[in-house]
Amino acid sequence: MKLFEKSLKQKIENNELTIGSWITLAHPSIAEIMARAGFDWLAVDLEHSAISISEAEELIRIINLSNVSPLVRLTSNDSDQIKRVMDSGSEGIIVPMVNTPEDARSAVKSAKYPPHGHRGFGLARAHSYGENFNEYLEWQKENITVIVQIEHIDAVDNLELILDEDGVDGFIIGPYDLSGSLGVPGDFNHPKMLEAIKRISEVSKKTKKAGGIHIVEPDKDQLSKAIKEGSKFIAYSLDTRMLDTSCRDGLQTVK
Repeated sequence: MKLFEKSLKQKIENNELTIGSWITLAHPSIAEIMARAGFDWLAVDLEHSAISISEAEELIRIINLSNVSPLVRLTSNDSDQIKRVMDSGSEGIIVPMVNTPEDARSAVKSAKYPPHGHRGFGLARAHSYGENFNEYLEWQKENITVIVQIEHIDAVDNLELILDEDGVDGFIIGPYDLSGSLGVPGDFNHPKMLEAIKRISEVSKKTKKAGGIHIVEPDKDQLSKAIKEGSKFIAYSLDTRMLDTSCRDGLQTVK
């Protein structure tokens, strides 16, 4: 696997813009096509897909061999799953429903080895099956990326404390769940939602932690808008939405 090069974490710490996307389909060609498109990172989504750990490892391998940073969006903040995806070679994790600093601290510790965490040791793909164990041990101290998802109003209320946790590199807004927690599911222009986004932006600037949003639809104008507004960690759509909209747009011209 790709190791010991400039990591995604370093780019985030340098306040560089990174753009990635979500993978929910397990076929290896999907990951290869998307990796070749030029994304900085690709997240294998375990939360809202049928992808297994075995399939996730294969997707991670393909993304990694394409010189793109592989991440995994977890099903939950589960230490056992974090250990398995990190052993599979993921460069980091995207953790759903982080609502408290304790949630964030747990995720970081699950991703890192002692003394900075409690991840169990084992020889797997991340360590080149043992050949690069010592090198990986050094690499992971400074290069594992932990992104927390802010997708509930409780997380917004606790955001400064969450981002102050050592090892949290940045956050990404989950717009659907956040709007749902406000009682306005899917209404991203509702005053409650706009106020929550404003509060998040203010905390992000104060803490200087990289923040961003998941632009669910493949909308280039929304992508440009997010960049202009200062987002640094952006998820641009996902495989199924890009496939669906491309098919519909093409057929619409002839129907």
